[in-house]
Amino acid sequence: MLSVRSLFQEILDNDESFRLFCSIAASGESQGGWENGRIAALVPHSQRDLAPKITRHGADEDKHGRIFHALMKKRGLEPVEVPPDTDYTMLLERHGIGLAHEKLKGDQPLTVQDVVTYLAHSRVTEQRASEQMELLRRHFADHPDIGRAVRMISQDEDNHLAYCHEELLRFAYTGHGRAIQRTLRECALAEIRIYRDVSLAVMAHMGHVLGWPKARAVALAAGIHAAYAYERAVGWRRMVSLRMPERRDALGEPATTAEHM
Repeated sequence: MLSVRSLFQEILDNDESFRLFCSIAASGESQGGWENGRIAALVPHSQRDLAPKITRHGADEDKHGRIFHALMKKRGLEPVEVPPDTDYTMLLERHGIGLAHEKLKGDQPLTVQDVVTYLAHSRVTEQRASEQMELLRRHFADHPDIGRAVRMISQDEDNHLAYCHEELLRFAYTGHGRAIQRTLRECALAEIRIYRDVSLAVMAHMGHVLGWPKARAVALAAGIHAAYAYERAVGWRRMVSLRMPERRDALGEPATTAEHM
């Protein structure tokens, strides 16, 4: 029977599919670390109190990238080149979601609206990351090889999501509410489309590596399209709501380390 657990277990059990999975994940996390590092360096003076939290966000993303590399190294595997159609982070940037890399590569300070855009983009993508890691934690939290990594990354993603909620609400209370809601909606609708395309691409590459029969590939693709249809109709709304998180100041402490993965 096809299930999330059996699907990921198959990917985990095969060195080539596991290497591809970890390479894709590590690349996206490392890219997120760079983006947050540049945003922290360019944050406007009026928002300098945010810089340590943005830096912490980036440090966590870098740590996650190192974790995925460590998981590969533990099995004697080397990273592979990430197929362009599976590069979620770069596809988001290419479609104008978040802050353009050309802007982040410069020295011009960001505006307050840029910071709002960054937080709105992060609120949407961290929702996705938090849900994905919660799914893995549900099935693999006690796995001897990846359990500790899954638990650590999942906790970090929950903290990132809480941070985005809290900071966006702070901006909303100071008059940015309409801009936040507009940006959240634009980001969410674009993200669900890109996530669908990336999911289809990842499953196609995994199917090639693992030799899946056509019927299984078709069934997985149908499931991805069905999930997108739901998200396009109503599911995207979960990505645009804002509520004060139970854990306040979630990124106000030093980042944890990723040793002994």
